[in-house]
Amino acid sequence: MTFSLGIVGAGQFSGQFATLFQAHPGVGDVYVTDLLPERAGQVAAAQNLAGTFPSYEAMLESADVDAVAIFTQRWTHGPLVLQGLNAGKHVYSAVPMAITTEEIAAIIDAVKATGLTYMMGETSQYNPATVHARNQIAEGAFGRLFYAEGDYVHDMDLGFYDAYRYSGGENWKSTASYPPLLYPTHAVGGVLGAWQTHAVSVSAIGVVDDRGDGVFDKEVSQFGNDVSNATALFEVAGGGSFRTNEFRRVGYPSHIRESRFRFFGTEASMEQLATVALWQDKKGVKDISELLEPKPTMSPDDPSLQHIAPELRAAFTSGSAPVHDRERLPREFDTLHNGHEGSHHFLVDDFVTAVNTRTLPTVNAWVAARYTLPGIVAHESARQGGARLEIPDFGDAPAS
Repeated sequence: MTFSLGIVGAGQFSGQFATLFQAHPGVGDVYVTDLLPERAGQVAAAQNLAGTFPSYEAMLESADVDAVAIFTQRWTHGPLVLQGLNAGKHVYSAVPMAITTEEIAAIIDAVKATGLTYMMGETSQYNPATVHARNQIAEGAFGRLFYAEGDYVHDMDLGFYDAYRYSGGENWKSTASYPPLLYPTHAVGGVLGAWQTHAVSVSAIGVVDDRGDGVFDKEVSQFGNDVSNATALFEVAGGGSFRTNEFRRVGYPSHIRESRFRFFGTEASMEQLATVALWQDKKGVKDISELLEPKPTMSPDDPSLQHIAPELRAAFTSGSAPVHDRERLPREFDTLHNGHEGSHHFLVDDFVTAVNTRTLPTVNAWVAARYTLPGIVAHESARQGGARLEIPDFGDAPAS
């Protein structure tokens, strides 16, 4: 059984994912559309896709497309997802799910009403640290987990300026000021993807940017945002807390590891830094770095990555880590590029499997809401000087 797929957005990520979707035995024809038709044409030609559509609306009207995968600007996802679901298409969306509580509620309502598959492609769901912590939590190795930390530390100088110029055109500075806490799912999802709970309240603090180059300038920002670094502390259901950092001005090698995690329990703890990861209990310390280290599957100098800033290429070249269980993946993926610490293969397979078997994907609409809403509320908390705010919850996904 196969289905056809339309890629929405021909930017830096979509071409890499188009390769994987096209190689998956559960997918048939793959198409692409973009606001800039020449970019769609370039991706279609480079990836040997089935064709292009002149617009998203034309793609949604076509009976040749069963599902769409959205790789557009991060603040556009909510409305585009709703359009797709309401047009009768299954939807894969890059992160974040949306940027308002209302958009998230509408997506969940649409999934309920249509019975279609929705999945958010959160890479941290398969970050090796998250996978290992999830396995250890399932085995009770931490004892009672009571605290965790998740960081997404990516300096603007390390590739983000180029990425925003590529996607934002002449007014790229207005969108490069995107609020850090509205892009929360790499940090939040990495914690909650292991710890089976959800955030119930938050207090957050933002740091006003002082670079003075027109990025993170309220007068320039489309979002009225002047904060480049932010920290949030969350309370979780059942007792405990976790903290996340979203840093865009930071002296840290994000090209080595931009997402990192720590988990603390009554019997053991786990801590990850840029180049080392440790498992600790009351007896001692064990270096688990090799267990969590993906092995690159392609060179950063590969011609297919020439349009991507060198500082961002590591996100497209990582293979799998020893902690990853690849047995469930199609063998067609064995020799293909991977990315974001080995997550891309698993995310594509999750979506394809969910559509073809009519089952809920791991990061379904309800899980995606729990990964996204905490950041939306944290952003508002930071605007209110750190006020502690409650985080709404849409509950667990209904039993399939």
